[in-house]
Amino acid sequence: MRVSIDVEMHYSFTEPNTVALVLEAARTEGQTILSDSLDLGDATINRIEGDCGVGERIWAQIPGEEMRLRYRALVEITRGAPSLDGRAALPLHLLPAEAAPFIRPSRYCQSDKFVAFVEKRFGHLSGGRKVAAIRDWIEAELSYVPGSSDSDTNVLETFAGRQGVCRDYVHLFCAMVRAAQIPARAGSAYGPDVTPQDFHAVAQVWLEDGWHLVDATGMCRADSLALIAVGRDAYDIAFMESQAPATLHSQSVSVARA
Repeated sequence: MRVSIDVEMHYSFTEPNTVALVLEAARTEGQTILSDSLDLGDATINRIEGDCGVGERIWAQIPGEEMRLRYRALVEITRGAPSLDGRAALPLHLLPAEAAPFIRPSRYCQSDKFVAFVEKRFGHLSGGRKVAAIRDWIEAELSYVPGSSDSDTNVLETFAGRQGVCRDYVHLFCAMVRAAQIPARAGSAYGPDVTPQDFHAVAQVWLEDGWHLVDATGMCRADSLALIAVGRDAYDIAFMESQAPATLHSQSVSVARA
C-alpha cells in the first residue's frame, strides 16, 4: 500500500527560537520512502538519529519569530498485518537489549500500577493472545473523545475516566502490556484512516520475532501505518518541542491512500 502525506504548520514565537521536530516518516523496516520534501524556509536544520534508531529528530533554528513548515511524502508500506495470537512472549532473561527497557514504567506509562488488574483480567492468557486481548479490551472500554485530555493527563485518569485520544489509548495499552512483562513502546505514525486527521499515536510490542505495530484505538492496521518515531511514551514522540513560547496559527495533516 502507498500513502501520501501532506503536513502544513504555522507557528509564531516570542523570539528567535530552536525547535525539535519529529514528523518525517522513518526510513525503517516495513516501509519505503519513495519521495519526500521538507520546507522550513530560512531555518537552519541539524538532523540526529531518532530514539531507538528509528527515524530522525530535527533541530531547527528559526531566525525570526515565525515558522512556516510544509512536509510532503509518498510512502510504500511493505509490512503486513499478521495476527498476534500465535506469537509467544520471550522470558525476561532472553529479551534483547533493544526490548528490555520497555518493560519498565515510564513518565506516562505507570505499568507498576496495573500488575494486579492485568493478572486478574488477563492472567489466563499468554504472549500475543494476551496482547490482543488487552488491545481489544481497551478499544471496547474507552471512548475516543477529542479534547477530553491534555498533556498532563496520566494513565490512571484515563483508566478511571474511560475516555481519551490516541495518546491516552497508547499509554494505557503500554502500561498494561508492560505490567504483563511484555515489552511495549509508544510510536507516532501517519494513517489514512485516522479520524480526525492528525499525528497518530500507536504502539509496538516485542514478541518472539520482533516488534509488532498495534493501534489500540482500532482505527488503523499495521499495513496502513507510516511510522515516524518510537519511545517510552508521548514525551519521546512529540512532533514538536519549542524552547520559546509558541502560538499556533494553523496546522493540518492530510494522509491518503495513493
